[in-house]
Amino acid sequence: MTQELSKRYDSSLIEDKWYQHWLDQNYFHSEPNPEKEPYTIVIPPPNVTGILTLGHVLNNTMQDILIRWRRMQGREACWIPGTDHASIATETKVVNMLREKGFTKHEIGRDEFLKHAMEWKDKYGGIIIEQLKKLGASCDWERERFTMDEGYDTAVLHSFVELYNAGYIYRGKRLVNWCPATKSAISDEEVIYQERNSHLWHMRYPIKDSTDYLVVATTRPETMLGDSGIAVHPDDERYQDLIGKQVVLPLVGREIPVFADDYVDKEFGTGCVKVTPSHDPNDWEMGKRHNLEFINIFNEDASLNENVPGPFIGLDRFEAREAVIEQLNELDLMEKIEEHVHKVGYSERGNVPIEPYESEQWFMNMTELVKPALAAVREDKIKFHPAHWTKTYEHWMGNIKDWCISRQLWWGHRIPVYTCQDCAEIMVQVEAPTACSKCGSSSLKQDADVLDTWASSWLWPFAVHQWPEEDKDLDYYYPTNDLVTGPDIIFFWVARMIMAGYEFKGDIPFENVYFTSIIRDGQGRKMSKSLGNSPDPLDLIKKYGADALRFGVMLIAPKGQDILFSEERLEVSRNFMNKVWNASRFVLMNKDFDLTADHINPDKWQNLELADRWILHRLNKTIERVTGLLEGFSFDETARALWDFIWNDFCDWYIEMIKQRLYEGTEAQKQTAMSVAVYVLRDIMKMMHPYAPFMSEEIWQQVKLENEPDIVVAEWPSVSEHFHAPEEAKQADFLKKVITAIRTIRSEMNVPPSQKIKLVGRVHSEAQLNILSQAKTNIAKLTRADDIEFGMDTVKPEFSASAMVEKMELFIPLEGLIDLEKEVERLEKEISTTEGLLKSVEGKLANKNFVDRAPEAVVAKEKDKLDHYAQSLKKLVDHLETMKTL
Repeated sequence: MTQELSKRYDSSLIEDKWYQHWLDQNYFHSEPNPEKEPYTIVIPPPNVTGILTLGHVLNNTMQDILIRWRRMQGREACWIPGTDHASIATETKVVNMLREKGFTKHEIGRDEFLKHAMEWKDKYGGIIIEQLKKLGASCDWERERFTMDEGYDTAVLHSFVELYNAGYIYRGKRLVNWCPATKSAISDEEVIYQERNSHLWHMRYPIKDSTDYLVVATTRPETMLGDSGIAVHPDDERYQDLIGKQVVLPLVGREIPVFADDYVDKEFGTGCVKVTPSHDPNDWEMGKRHNLEFINIFNEDASLNENVPGPFIGLDRFEAREAVIEQLNELDLMEKIEEHVHKVGYSERGNVPIEPYESEQWFMNMTELVKPALAAVREDKIKFHPAHWTKTYEHWMGNIKDWCISRQLWWGHRIPVYTCQDCAEIMVQVEAPTACSKCGSSSLKQDADVLDTWASSWLWPFAVHQWPEEDKDLDYYYPTNDLVTGPDIIFFWVARMIMAGYEFKGDIPFENVYFTSIIRDGQGRKMSKSLGNSPDPLDLIKKYGADALRFGVMLIAPKGQDILFSEERLEVSRNFMNKVWNASRFVLMNKDFDLTADHINPDKWQNLELADRWILHRLNKTIERVTGLLEGFSFDETARALWDFIWNDFCDWYIEMIKQRLYEGTEAQKQTAMSVAVYVLRDIMKMMHPYAPFMSEEIWQQVKLENEPDIVVAEWPSVSEHFHAPEEAKQADFLKKVITAIRTIRSEMNVPPSQKIKLVGRVHSEAQLNILSQAKTNIAKLTRADDIEFGMDTVKPEFSASAMVEKMELFIPLEGLIDLEKEVERLEKEISTTEGLLKSVEGKLANKNFVDRAPEAVVAKEKDKLDHYAQSLKKLVDHLETMKTL
């Protein structure tokens, strides 16, 4: 075992080495162990088409922290990875690939298309899994699943059959989100809303048997061809006499009723709403309430069908819009046209505006399924972190609608419904039937649709095992413990997993759900390729190292708040890694003994000094705090607690405090100091391991005993009663304050670092005097003082700067140290500069236009500057006043 780390920390030399070592040793694999308590996480399966993003870095680093921590605590830790087949995303990729080759999926047929899709998946899919390994994810790769694996496919079909037989699944006509590009229903989650500059067209609808007309406004005039009513508010005085009468639908000639409905906002527009039940979700509900005619005017590609007048049949929807506007103008039925900005729903994969479209689909009745899932969260059987997501969950679950589970795609889990072509008998079963169960005919046809991707991934926590078969792994690892995911899929995935857990396993799927935040850039904008503000995590790993990326992202990830990312944060994190590396290297270079169990056995230590007892007490407190913060999913606070202890307590204070013993002390003093330093460094590496697995393993190899395991399976540090020393900690804190006060005076008075000083102290008590007297040598080293005098009655020297620490007065004579006139001149210049900066920021924040229009993060940054300059100015002015009194 070498005793020296390389001079420079180079992450590229250790990351691949240790990850391969961990894989070779099978550390990440888990098997049911009755002697151990299981700890299980299932990865939110990324799309098989996906590549690593900063969002994945955030999410999977948190999961890896939890799994590595629990593994070190002695739990049987199992993190199950996998990918989602992502029906529409993958099918879109394959369709585009085929188009480049000159043919369509319909030309080659379903079976041949699925062969191409599986080949594409095998070649390009799963890239993200290899990228997660670069991040350090300690998943049980032997358990990796894909949502279209043979066994998983069987589980999905089994769940469909079971729910169908229970009466939860039915086929019916409903309004769905329809993508004209893929010709499929899509989920709400696959609809992306984009702001568009458009118009509001005000159209005249003639009242039957009258020369008058009603004016209605719409953003989609082409849909008027499918109108079947005009709605007004029941309390709107303007239209009371028209309720129950008919208007003549322009261009069509169809008579449609005027009716009253509370949905109408009488203050908006004219107070009249055109109602197109087949092409608007709100109109659909009004149509049902008032028994209106449902008229679908679109084909699957959003061209107009035979339910519209002849001149419009076959037109694309946007061509139809222009034609409708032109004819209304010619007939003098266009009241006016206004500029209008509104949000339009786009198909995420098809990249075209969606259509609310009446279609025959398979639906799942949610009325009963939702009840235990809602109760589980309300009764704290499942806890949400942050807790405020509970209200969001309850609101959605309390207003849930039946779930459209069918998609008009080929890539996915094909719906296991078979219809006899001779007698129309319907068979729903996992295995494809060979003959009709009623008439014996072999002429059977399977439903062409596949299931919504979420209708497979909602089974993920238990279908990753062998469910519905008997399975010892499932019995051991289910329910899982924690889930880390984004709040954007709280309804689409989290809520449905809870429902599935109760329906198929009779239990919760997990105990805790931690919802990550949105990562934004320094200006508060969402990360996106189009804005060029979304760096490739693999590039960041090459530049900063995986550990720095992990730790840096955790530092800026406050619970429940958006994350403002910048590479500067990673530079700070890399600096921290370098600090830890250099401190470790210093300890190892000064350790001139072969490490044995005695060196790290507190019972064997002798003559511990105040600094030793203080750092061990602080180590105790840090272990206790870090463990508690991880229990509460406070990833950022944990990172800061580690930073504070390692950088401030261990590196900046303890190592500096023991240097005098290392260089000038007796052999016994040196060995005691190094034994404590190594002991603390070992526990630092253990606490750092979940956050910085690679560097911690590299350093651990230098401080572990010969018979100890690698750090990935080492024991998590525990609090020791030996180290409980609150009184000594108070004494050390007092000593630190004294040293800090002296350093502050040196800095404020602009005393050159090389200049030795005289120090005089008037103590408040004998206790203070004892502490300072014993530490006089260390104080001299750490403050560059060559003449120190402490006493109860010492006299303040002339022309000296002073500070107060716990009622003790400190004096530094300045004669010969500084040129008073030059220092006053320097301060006055710095005050003038700071005043200018402060005035500039004040002017910017006084500009209402800037405050209202600039991104929130930019305004916040300016406010931070204002506070900084104001505080700096006050310190400079106070310091100048002090200088003038000397």
